[in-house]
Amino acid sequence: MKVVAFNGSARKDGNTALLLKRVLRVLEAEGIETELVQLAGENIRGCNACRTCYETKNKRCIIEDDKVNEYIAKMVEADGILLGSPTYFSMMTPEMKTLIDRAGYVARANNDMFKRKVGAAVVAVRRAGGMPTFDAINHLFFISQMIVPGSSYWNIGVGSKKGDVENDEEGMKTMEDLGRNMAWLLKKTQA
Repeated sequence: MKVVAFNGSARKDGNTALLLKRVLRVLEAEGIETELVQLAGENIRGCNACRTCYETKNKRCIIEDDKVNEYIAKMVEADGILLGSPTYFSMMTPEMKTLIDRAGYVARANNDMFKRKVGAAVVAVRRAGGMPTFDAINHLFFISQMIVPGSSYWNIGVGSKKGDVENDEEGMKTMEDLGRNMAWLLKKTQA
């Protein structure tokens, strides 16, 4: 079993990465292979709504000059997908939105290729506004017919400066509980 996590933050190894790494650590302790992909510094372009993926049905986006097709392949290969984003003006980052739009279109065009994979959103927030980001990421999972595990609270960690989320005890516990629930669910669906 494998879970791939995407850090949609423009800040590599910041608070969003710390939250994702907390979930991944629990998954690894449960014997699940993990990978963290950081979108920071990657120049990825938004979906151009050409719908070519519905014609080619080759599990690829027609835009070939960035890494999104590589990311889509990682999502297809994985049993579970974690999508993490900080909150920018009450919404996910443009990088995460790009990944969701392009991967979501390609998945739906190719017979819902994320169907029945396990997916979870992870959100870093300075103070407030994290729920719209959390909800928007989950929309991809639900429209893709994925299975979404719960946790002991919404999967949000609070912090401003790099590393601050580690002081959010409830947020860190929520990530650990998410990891345990995701591992349990993955094991049940793979049985």
